[in-house]
Amino acid sequence: MTNDARDDGDDATGASGTTGWVVAGAGWVARDHMAPALAASRTSRVVAVVDRDLAAARALAQRFPGAVAHDDLDAAFRTPGAQVAYVATPNHAHREVAAAAAGAGLAVLCEKPLAASLDDAAALVAACERAGVLAATAFDQRFHPAHRRAAELVADGALGTVTNVRIVYGCWLPPGWAPPGSTTGDNWRVDPVRAGGGAYVDLAPHGLDLVGALLGEDVERATTLLQHRVHDYAVDDGSVLVGSTGSGVLVSIANSFNTVETLPRRRLELVGTRAQLVATDTMGQTAGGALELIDATTGESSPVAFDTATSPFAAQVRAVEEALADPAGWPYPLARDLRLLHLLHDALGAGVPGSRPDPALTAQEA
Repeated sequence: MTNDARDDGDDATGASGTTGWVVAGAGWVARDHMAPALAASRTSRVVAVVDRDLAAARALAQRFPGAVAHDDLDAAFRTPGAQVAYVATPNHAHREVAAAAAGAGLAVLCEKPLAASLDDAAALVAACERAGVLAATAFDQRFHPAHRRAAELVADGALGTVTNVRIVYGCWLPPGWAPPGSTTGDNWRVDPVRAGGGAYVDLAPHGLDLVGALLGEDVERATTLLQHRVHDYAVDDGSVLVGSTGSGVLVSIANSFNTVETLPRRRLELVGTRAQLVATDTMGQTAGGALELIDATTGESSPVAFDTATSPFAAQVRAVEEALADPAGWPYPLARDLRLLHLLHDALGAGVPGSRPDPALTAQEA
């Protein structure tokens, strides 16, 4: 394998007081959302970028002084100063990359879902546990300032007894979709092998995780309907999960790849006996949005202030770096995230109405 170390006179061991990151996967999310968060952080330093496409790795590494570009995982994770690996490859490659990073002694921040299959996800978790490193799923919505403020209001009792959580998280992802700036047009998110599913697998994990972060308790029972309604690809283009937490909070999570982006498509509601909290345009990768509290007695709505300048990615970087000093104190262990992934799969059941029939089974029945 080859690598490309730029000799610009900058020591790749990282400056004092900064955390050294290796970005594994130079695709859209890493390039357009994680990279800006790392570049803006005064406590972070990207020391290497690794991708099977060396040209893509080089292009992203150019944005970080002193960063080296690789197409070899082991070489990238041995970069002097490396401390954390951000895994942003397609889902089917997460296991290999995360295991290699953990084996090299790096903390791991792995994009969701943990893997395209439950077996690979379990193996990934086991590899990180054996290595004894800090390991986390990149559920950036946990850290959106609006959602953190919402969790505080719930914990303080501002909503009274919470009865319902409703999430709508949609986007428009046609078969030939390509992220801004991409020239490949390789929409792996609708490839059942590389992604492991469609809108449901891509977006619903955020909602499941967020419910736990908001309420302090996870969804324990759920059922799901899939939709194949608009786009002609093998995976679902819409889904709705309905479930409940252990204490009986009802939860609905609607996700889609078939919602035109000029329409309202991102909304979070927490309904309680004293008030209802509504977050608009906070589900997503960017900062901002709006948060309002509706009083159950008067019906009056008032805005809730929160940090509208910090993106969920920037907040996530800060949280991971702070956790390096005390990995045991990380509140979201991978074992918990793996349980939620099992719930996500189990909620589909067998023969779910709305799912696309298996052609082989249909032929056997005919």
